[in-house]
Amino acid sequence: MFYRVLKYVILGPLLRLFFRPRIEGMENVPETGAAIIAGNHLSFSDHFVMPAILPRRITFLAKAEYFTGPGLKGRLTAAFFRGVGQIPVDRSGGKASQSAIDAALGVLGRGELLGIYPEGTRSHDGRLYRGRTGVAVMALRAHAPVVPCAMLGTFELQPPGRKIPRIGRVTIRFGAPLDFSRFYGMEAQREVVRAVTDEIMYELLAMSGQEYVDRYAGDVKAELAQHKGVAARLRRR
Repeated sequence: MFYRVLKYVILGPLLRLFFRPRIEGMENVPETGAAIIAGNHLSFSDHFVMPAILPRRITFLAKAEYFTGPGLKGRLTAAFFRGVGQIPVDRSGGKASQSAIDAALGVLGRGELLGIYPEGTRSHDGRLYRGRTGVAVMALRAHAPVVPCAMLGTFELQPPGRKIPRIGRVTIRFGAPLDFSRFYGMEAQREVVRAVTDEIMYELLAMSGQEYVDRYAGDVKAELAQHKGVAARLRRR
């Protein structure tokens, strides 16, 4: 009920008013059955704009930090993401990450839509980064098609660090479903899941027109943070 009220009464109308989304390729999203919507990730707004325009409900994998923030803001954010049925992902790996994959497979097993950002985190500079292979593992294990989704314009309206988005127009572009049935049963093979992931990222690259960086966004962010820390310590000396 909370999801429906947000989508159709509160958040959906507001998002359509502020972002005036232009939709391309909606016919590529299956009307029924399990499917993975794999998108580029440019802005915090991506979590809301795309689900608001989809006729079907979609459950997203969201980073665990959205569920564990401190203070009142953290509790409200966690309550919101839980209320709309999002799945927290612990990006540290191991059993925590596996539990998120199992929950996501449960969504697909019920014949629903699952949303995922293969880059694993928001792009800090508007470029497209290397995809992580979890999307491929889930697609092969669930026997689900992957629909690439390119968000255009959200980075300019709400780049990382900007709390309130600007008013403007965004484009949401859905590509033709990618069929990986030729690889079913091969999800344990590293080369296979890497090839499947790269094919998904190539489609996103072609659809979005972004510059591609063959590195993980999380690694680049960590390096930038480290360099800023070193520079700050040098300035204090």
